[in-house]
Amino acid sequence: MLRLTLLEVVLRSLPEEFLVIFAVYVFSKTVVNVKRYIISSIIYIIAVCLIRLLPIQYGVHTILNIIIIIVLTTNVNKISIINSIKASIITVILLFICEGINVFIVRYVFKVDVKHVFSQPLSKILYSVPSLVIFALIVFTYYFYLVKKNKLSEVMNGEII
Repeated sequence: MLRLTLLEVVLRSLPEEFLVIFAVYVFSKTVVNVKRYIISSIIYIIAVCLIRLLPIQYGVHTILNIIIIIVLTTNVNKISIINSIKASIITVILLFICEGINVFIVRYVFKVDVKHVFSQPLSKILYSVPSLVIFALIVFTYYFYLVKKNKLSEVMNGEII
């Protein structure tokens, strides 16, 4: 069980889950529909919190999260299933890479005991901010590149035009 405190939900999960759904839009090269984006992000936040309450092995929650992302972005955001699958997997892998970089920095640059840091909610939030910032920088940089090159597609009734 990977329980989250209210502080972790508000300061870490909310921004991360909104960013994850945005990243799926970006990596699927789809124009953001704000209403659908907000709805799917809120549903995803609730789903992540509920999945973390399940008595499952660490790692299984990631697979469930990917499934939820795909279902939401396909049904709510109307992104095609293939684009949704590709973008979801890219997003989760990129998030893992950013978190790996962050753990490396915490452990070898700041010389802090990672187990101790990530066992305390407040220090966990503070020390995990760099991974979220790195992830956001990559996603927004790619988004602005796509906007500049006019490579984003509109979605109308589930079809990209």
